[in-house]
Amino acid sequence: MHVPTANAGHDVSFGALIEKVKQAEAALEARERQAAADWRQLKASWIAGWTPGRIVIAGFLSGFVVGRAEPVRRVARGGGALQLLSALAGLFAGGSAQAAAGEAEHAAKTAQQTAAAVSPDAALEASTQHAAQPLHESSDA
Repeated sequence: MHVPTANAGHDVSFGALIEKVKQAEAALEARERQAAADWRQLKASWIAGWTPGRIVIAGFLSGFVVGRAEPVRRVARGGGALQLLSALAGLFAGGSAQAAAGEAEHAAKTAQQTAAAVSPDAALEASTQHAAQPLHESSDA
């Protein structure tokens, strides 16, 4: 009675198996080198592709996406818009007050010069009153 073996008809020597493993290792190393070269090429192409125009376009697109992610109802609520308007109103009011103070100081100086031209004694009196209560301190002095 003959008992069949697992590799019946396939007598492979140990040396042949070692040779097969060496071929597989060489193929693996070649593929690793190819993958590393492909990665370097992709990285170089990626970096070269980011021109200033493309960066700006990417910024616009990301801003659009972020803006679309914000719910529309928040804009309808108006909380942010109201804060923006009140901040801008304060900014303009501060600038207007400073401009008005400058114009008032200029008007006071013009009035002093006119008074000096008409009556030197009145100009001296107005000058002492103006010096006691300045309308606006300036850094021109």
